[in-house]
Amino acid sequence: MIKRPVSIKKGDVIGITAPSFGAATEPYSTMIDVSLDKIKERGYKILEGKTARLGDGIGISTDPKVAASELMEFYKRDDINAIISAGGGELMNETITHVDFNELKNYPPKWFIGYSDNTNFIFPLVTMTGVMGIYGPCISGFAKKWEGTEEDSFALLEGTKTSFSGYEKVAFETDDDNESEPPKADFYYDWTYEYNAEKELVIYSCENGKANKLSKDAEVSFEGILLGGCLDVLANLVGTRFDNMKSFNEKNQDVIWVLEACDLTPMSYRRALWNLREAGWFTNAKGFVIGRPCTSFGQNMMGVDQYNAVTEILKDFNVPIIMDADIGHIDPMLPVVMGANAKVSTRNNNLFVDYLSL
Repeated sequence: MIKRPVSIKKGDVIGITAPSFGAATEPYSTMIDVSLDKIKERGYKILEGKTARLGDGIGISTDPKVAASELMEFYKRDDINAIISAGGGELMNETITHVDFNELKNYPPKWFIGYSDNTNFIFPLVTMTGVMGIYGPCISGFAKKWEGTEEDSFALLEGTKTSFSGYEKVAFETDDDNESEPPKADFYYDWTYEYNAEKELVIYSCENGKANKLSKDAEVSFEGILLGGCLDVLANLVGTRFDNMKSFNEKNQDVIWVLEACDLTPMSYRRALWNLREAGWFTNAKGFVIGRPCTSFGQNMMGVDQYNAVTEILKDFNVPIIMDADIGHIDPMLPVVMGANAKVSTRNNNLFVDYLSL
């Protein structure tokens, strides 16, 4: 039984810590201030950790031992009701080297929310500690005007909603986005996602080892425990002491894999999925929900693209594959409770997640 943390309420304390990336540079040092103001206005108290704004580490907020110590402390403290990660990053795997997930079993479950590199904490939190975690925005994501992503994230934290759906449009990053100067503080109070494309789900029905593409309006559904995160991270956890999937699969027969990729090219994307498949992670897969890949989107390498990188590796499981879902690095992002039992379905070019254990 995977434990659900207690919902937070106004007056509770939210801890901000940086197990990977710290808000040490602009625009993040401005964004964290704006985000904290918005959350305080919602009625919460903030306990900002010493690591939250650090940038003195090599490729990480600070010394991984220090980052891990604060993360463990925040999780164990009874005066902190939930934790929001300060950012994504690259080297949180070095932080979890110093995290004792078995020790965390001795403390009341607590909501932790973050995405990307935070998969390093959320995935073993579910598979080793047996506690749900939210794959959703880090603290800087709450600096903008709140839309579906931000409202849905707090709906999960506060326990006010159990049925969620995807969003209508997509905000792809453009070349202009990379060249722009870091905006001023007041920019974040009114900024919304810059939608520039219509969403279109790509759905496959897999039978007899073949992946058959369906209409974007196709209706499919499956139930199971949501599990996954950033594939870039998960591929590195395979075979380490943080790989508890054999035991997890023995205890949980129906698993819905929710995956997305950040820096992976189509080739490395495909290799990463192969790695998880050959390690036996997908043994109990009831379906796959695949987010829009950040780097691989629209790429083709020797005939390998974002779609066959997935279908060629997963088709033999003979379960549905929902792709280009609102999960991950390409906004907007639908927050997902990893470890929760849910029904996932599609209809009319939209994704629906109905939680059965929240």
